[in-house]
Amino acid sequence: MIDNHLITIIIPTLNEEETIATVIEQCKKYGDEIIVVDGHSTDKTQDIASRLNVKVIVDNGTGKGAALRQALSIATGDIIVFFDADGSHDPLDIPKLIRPIVEDRADHVTGSRILGGSSELFGGFNEFLRLAGSSFITECINWRYGVKLSDSQNGFRAIKRGVAIKLGLQENITTIEQEMVMRTLKKGYRMSEVPSHEHRRVVGDSKIKLSKVWFRYGYSLVKHLFF
Repeated sequence: MIDNHLITIIIPTLNEEETIATVIEQCKKYGDEIIVVDGHSTDKTQDIASRLNVKVIVDNGTGKGAALRQALSIATGDIIVFFDADGSHDPLDIPKLIRPIVEDRADHVTGSRILGGSSELFGGFNEFLRLAGSSFITECINWRYGVKLSDSQNGFRAIKRGVAIKLGLQENITTIEQEMVMRTLKKGYRMSEVPSHEHRRVVGDSKIKLSKVWFRYGYSLVKHLFF
């Protein structure tokens, strides 16, 4: 609990057996409730999480966005923190992420990798495309809603539970992150961001395959910007 606010931390997982225990233990320092929502892992992710005295649920198999909405529907905290299981997010940034909400300066706060730096988005052609695409989408959002955000795609964010529920989120995949930002602004809620460094994931590669999802990001952007 932070200043009388209950904190729920939602951790989506998919085959993260090598990092999930560390991530959960780190998050326990800051969350009153931790919900692990698993995407049908074929390794020991679910077993490890279940032994660590946190809520573990299995998603409906349609993607990260659907998983986050499912976890949100059972969360009990006043403030929801979304935190990835791959070791890329810094748990020390959680209080900093929550602070603008606790102080009633914001309703939704994202961790900005542009302000805090990223060890994941640099180093190769695929990373360049991800960064370029993210920057383009963010600038479109800034233009449409008259704001000055730097990162609309980072999964590390905090939001009031009541606000998150009222957004009526619909996206089933990772496009839920940009949808969450656009719906927040469209409905007149206060959006903010804080610097947060993104570390390179401990094992494996990003599960986002641009060749398969780029058109869905474009469709989601147009849909939520203008309709």
